Amino acid sequence: MATIPLPHEKQIVEYEATLEDLRSQARFQEGGLMSSSDIKKLEKKLKGLKEKVYSNLSAWERVMIARHPDRPHSVDYIETLFDEFMELSGDRIAGNDHAIIAGFGRIGDQKVAVVAQEKGCDIESRTKCNFGYANPEGFRKALRVMKLAEKLGIPVISLIDTPGAFAGLAAEEKGQGAVIATNLLEMARLKVPIVVLVIGEGASGGALALGVGDVIGMLEHSYYSVISPEGCSSILWKDVSKKTKAADMLKLQAEHLLENGLIDEILPEPLGGAHHDKPLTYGRVKTFLLKHLLQLKKTAPDA
Repeated sequence: MATIPLPHEKQIVEYEATLEDLRSQARFQEGGLMSSSDIKKLEKKLKGLKEKVYSNLSAWERVMIARHPDRPHSVDYIETLFDEFMELSGDRIAGNDHAIIAGFGRIGDQKVAVVAQEKGCDIESRTKCNFGYANPEGFRKALRVMKLAEKLGIPVISLIDTPGAFAGLAAEEKGQGAVIATNLLEMARLKVPIVVLVIGEGASGGALALGVGDVIGMLEHSYYSVISPEGCSSILWKDVSKKTKAADMLKLQAEHLLENGLIDEILPEPLGGAHHDKPLTYGRVKTFLLKHLLQLKKTAPDA
């Protein structure tokens, strides 16, 4: 397992390590204890173990997958899927917020505007992006690009991955709640197609501020909720350790959202999560985006 293992993957990691040792012995010790047929049987058992573990994940374990540090972030999707991407900076009022990326590019033969939330992938980038907690200037920047896309007749793609909007005093003083409300209103009446995809975390108003679309999809192990499990448990029980119970109660997984009519489509992830096979994930996301952009292109704006 090349990625950082999660707690529920401990048995899989141990099995893989043992199996690799046995493979090495079989390669370098002719006539050793394990034959190639024995190795194949163990590999089959490993596959069965993975299927068993990953098909019985709890809500909290899937939240941990959505937050996995190796999981593809917005910058990865932009770099992999979009050609000629040009980022625009600043909201022309307060400054530039690195927690939100906004700009224009091309996917396939389609010009698009992209607004995306970014959490960062190491200490330096996470600090720069405020760990994905956007300030008002970030949401205003996203809206500025979306309104420009409307003028140009270009569809919008929104990638959601945030633990929530920044709740600090400075953000509240700059009108965090009002800015989110404005985005909800303006996105609802934007006259170009909007395709939204939750790629990781989708928590609270920070996610909703970029979440109004004609089509809303979710990666299988992402989550979309009114609040994070930790936030919910600290409010209801004054105890963050009950986050696993909160995750169960919130019904924040993709299948719950689809069942309740809050999203339109679930994108299957590779076994264990998107980080286990990034190229496969990129391919499925690209197919989803192009399919719905084509369908919406044929739909009248008033519809």
